[in-house]
Amino acid sequence: MLEIGKYNQLEVKKISSFGAYLASEAGEILLPQKYAPDGLKPGDVVKVFIYLDSDDRLIATSQIPKAQVGEFAVLEVKDNSPIGAFLDWGLEKDLFVPFSEQPVPMKKREKYLVRLYLDRSERIAASAKIGKFLEAELISLKVGEEVDLMIYEFTDLGAKVIINGLYAGLLFRNELYGKPVPGTRLKGYVNKIREDKKIDVTLRRSGYSGIDVSKERIMKTLEASDGFLPLSDKSSPELIGEVLKMSKKTFKKAIGSLYKDGFIELTEESIKLRNK
Repeated sequence: MLEIGKYNQLEVKKISSFGAYLASEAGEILLPQKYAPDGLKPGDVVKVFIYLDSDDRLIATSQIPKAQVGEFAVLEVKDNSPIGAFLDWGLEKDLFVPFSEQPVPMKKREKYLVRLYLDRSERIAASAKIGKFLEAELISLKVGEEVDLMIYEFTDLGAKVIINGLYAGLLFRNELYGKPVPGTRLKGYVNKIREDKKIDVTLRRSGYSGIDVSKERIMKTLEASDGFLPLSDKSSPELIGEVLKMSKKTFKKAIGSLYKDGFIELTEESIKLRNK
């Protein structure tokens, strides 16, 4: 089945001076000459992205868009018009965001997290109203489960996140390390699923296993930094968060355990791998 706004594997039906015509249940689709691979011939199967051109005709391209329909992406506004904004998503035809899909008016050259969808005319569009695309009732997650997170909005409590591209969750402020922005991707864990179906997430595994993860992160960072980090238990929580993406409390527990196990040396201003 042909999927507009996604990659499709289609067979070449014929070649002309305009390009390659691809066979589909919706009829022949043109892959313009400038996007057709050299040596393409009838019978070949090509992977192409399908969308509607400016005249609402199906068109194929070998260009790689920054996102497909159903995906989230951070994209830059190229231009504004009386009816909406146009985003750069890697194709010749810019991606349209109607005013009705903008929680706040988009500004030229600013970047926004959006979700791609098909409108009623099967044209690809984008929306910055992220929450309406997230499942709020049928939650197929377990407490402690590792999940993929994407930050999409900040509140007084912390950051709203997209969980596995499907659900809305909350990452509390005390776990926001460094300077994340909407679109930042993180690995996390389901911490709690409330009676109202709201989901709390954390960046740490619970219990001792969480310290194991932090110890591993410290060791890998040390190895990538020639066995030395200018951090100690006197370092600021902000600096520790920026470098290691963990709280100062977790950092102190982890380095204490690594020191006890003989893996690192501690000074007042740094930690070092013992074999260095």
